[in-house]
Amino acid sequence: MNTMYTTVDLTNCDREPIHLLGRIQPFGALVAVNADWMVAQYSENFDAILDAQTTIAPGMRIADLFLPEAVGALRATLGQMRGSDSVERIFGLILTVGGAPFDVAVHSTGPLTIIEIEPHDAAGFASHVGTLRAIMAELETCGETMALCREAAGQMKRLLGFDRVMVYKFHEDLSGEVVAEAREPHLESYFGLRYPKTDIPAQARALYLRNPFRIISDVNEDGVPILPGVSIEGAPIDLSLSTLRAVSPIHLEYLRNMGVEASLSISIVVRGKLWGLFACHHYAPRVLPYSLRTVAELFSQLFSLLLDRVLTDTGTRLSAKGRELHDRLMARLAGGVPLLDSLPTLEAVIGDIVQHDGSSIYIDGVYKSRGCGPTEEQFMALIPALNSASTSRVFASNELAARIPAAQAFADKVVGAMVVPVSRRPRDYFVLWRRELPQVVTWAGNPEKPVEYGPSGSRLTPRKSFEAWQQSVNGKSAEWAEDECQIAESLRVTLLEVILRLTDEAVQDRARAQEQQELLIAELNHRVRNILNLIRSLISQTRREATDVASFSDLIGGRIGALATAHDHITKGNWSPASFKDLVADEARAYLGGKEDRVSVNGDDVLIAPEAYTVVALVMHEMMTNSVKYGALCDSRGTIAIDLSRDRNGDLEIAWTERGGPAVQAPQRRGFGSTITERSIPYELRGEAQVQYKLGGVEARFVIPQRFVRAGAAASGDGAGAGAAKATNAAAAPGEIPEHVLVVEDSMIIAMDTEDSLRSLGVKTVTTASNVNQALASIEQDPPELAILDYNLGTETSDPVAAQLRERGIPFVMASGYGELEDSLDEFGAFALLKKPYGKAEIAAVLGRQAA
Repeated sequence: MNTMYTTVDLTNCDREPIHLLGRIQPFGALVAVNADWMVAQYSENFDAILDAQTTIAPGMRIADLFLPEAVGALRATLGQMRGSDSVERIFGLILTVGGAPFDVAVHSTGPLTIIEIEPHDAAGFASHVGTLRAIMAELETCGETMALCREAAGQMKRLLGFDRVMVYKFHEDLSGEVVAEAREPHLESYFGLRYPKTDIPAQARALYLRNPFRIISDVNEDGVPILPGVSIEGAPIDLSLSTLRAVSPIHLEYLRNMGVEASLSISIVVRGKLWGLFACHHYAPRVLPYSLRTVAELFSQLFSLLLDRVLTDTGTRLSAKGRELHDRLMARLAGGVPLLDSLPTLEAVIGDIVQHDGSSIYIDGVYKSRGCGPTEEQFMALIPALNSASTSRVFASNELAARIPAAQAFADKVVGAMVVPVSRRPRDYFVLWRRELPQVVTWAGNPEKPVEYGPSGSRLTPRKSFEAWQQSVNGKSAEWAEDECQIAESLRVTLLEVILRLTDEAVQDRARAQEQQELLIAELNHRVRNILNLIRSLISQTRREATDVASFSDLIGGRIGALATAHDHITKGNWSPASFKDLVADEARAYLGGKEDRVSVNGDDVLIAPEAYTVVALVMHEMMTNSVKYGALCDSRGTIAIDLSRDRNGDLEIAWTERGGPAVQAPQRRGFGSTITERSIPYELRGEAQVQYKLGGVEARFVIPQRFVRAGAAASGDGAGAGAAKATNAAAAPGEIPEHVLVVEDSMIIAMDTEDSLRSLGVKTVTTASNVNQALASIEQDPPELAILDYNLGTETSDPVAAQLRERGIPFVMASGYGELEDSLDEFGAFALLKKPYGKAEIAAVLGRQAA
């Protein structure tokens, strides 16, 4: 095959570079002139080709050799050249008096102008150009790459008359493959043969980009030297752009080993990149007229444009597939589902386009996999290498272990991978995997031993065997096609858009959460002050009711406990719908203490969705608080009626009516509580809120949108408040009070109150500790019979103390203001939870439970 070179660097062969400076083919002549148009160098056969009467020599003026018209045409042509690698042609130019016409090519190299001269084919010139239109018309009908290559090979063979014409395509690894072929019937086929990248060295590929045409008319002819061999400055002439340049003797030997006697190569260049070659073989010497070679070169350029169009059309179709993939994924992932949970969706959509055997996704340090693929531990071993790659490109390999040795650990599962990075920092990935696909590659001779040492020792000779040589390939998957990589790139962009969308939503959620947090902080400050004031009033009112200290303690303790349970409905984070009637009942219980019948809730109970529950709870609390302060509940006669109903849209209507209280006056100043009441539901829930301050009592109407409301059972009346009451009524069994109790509490006042309650219940020794170290030291020095542990101790928790107590078998109780801790009692090893605020009654109930 004429495009093949040996695997060695040809710059070391006989110390002649690839373009063989100073030697040309014998069917043409060459003359190099300097800026003054005087001969600097010329070919030895110049006189024979030109049949000139004057012997050419260095220093001769071209004007003394050629006709003035010819010199003028050469000067004009030289002035038309654009770019450093431009070559201009003149066909049928008469150079000397009475001489024959010649075809002339002109180009510049350094300080010299190179003029190449060949005999003109007058008979074939017009017909050669005329055939091109019909050829291109045939090619225009091909809409697929391989079909276009097959048609081009056939048309090129008919045009040039060579025995064999091949379309040779370069792969990504720079090896080559014959992808189309037109040949004489008696010749063996080279179609599908692969050639290693060393058969066409890097410098040869670079030269094919600069000079797309190379012809060898007779491999057995000797090249013609250029005289003198070097310029006066001592530099050889550069023939990189010359059509007549000779080739390396090693390449000629290579062709002779194949039985080829003439060859022609024309580059196929697509968007500045060497896509492949037209490689033509003839098994006898063959000289093509310059006009026909020019038509062939033009044919190759037009073919390159058609190929570019076909590839572009293919890319357009791929882009359409990419857009379809994008639309399908965006439609399926638009619901805000985290990308990590979208692996089944991703695999289902991409599986329709890119074949694979498994997939994995790695997001924020979490790994999930489907189908064939590595374990999490095996994948994590790849992360350092993957992180060293580009963040903006898809990485694909059909032999991952060759790139990342750690992949050898799961080569029994998958060997090929297409890695799609979907973020910058931290690195996140979506990966498609392929299993091993044992395959056979047919090479033109053994690619592992392409050359042998020759008799001259260090000089290498080209291989002589071109028989098909099959190589079994293991440890590789099917190759990832270029269009699959483009689809993966589209997928990468889509996933980035999904992540950005989710990020934007998260930012918006955080902004809303920040606004809600600020609102809740303000409300918390407002409420704490109200609660403190309410407790003060409760103490004052309870003092009038109580007959002794014990009854006073019971009454005040129960009412403070009711306040705490009502507050739980606002702050607890179980994120499940909650009863509206229970909410009202707890609020009423906190204020009325046994007279809850003054507040009636009429209609079917409903469950309020968690995202709306806090808002509704805040509004109900404000309404109840204002009624206690100024409305129907501020004396002993007034009542509140709350009517629940659903409108035709399913929205919940809450009608609040106060009667029997003192005359109502509208507030003169709108405080934060009024803002919560009137604006929270419209602002956050898109509902309605109206409050009217009528003389006979406050009337209000609230509308909660249907999406926040679910049907619910009747109010149970057995919420946290009921539980608190049960704890209040429980008592420890006589004679079963522990003698020594350890109290771990970082608040001195709470610790003192707990100690007083324990001593009043009969505990003889109470030890208090404010931190973990004190508690552990106390246990070591004097182990207690029971311990009460506050879970949160400032900057630390009581976990180490609980562990020590469990190890010693000492029972203990956890104390906390967080109700959620109750679900973790078994994990801590505690047998009960004291929910703050707690007092003597709650401690007595816990001691009774421990005794039982």
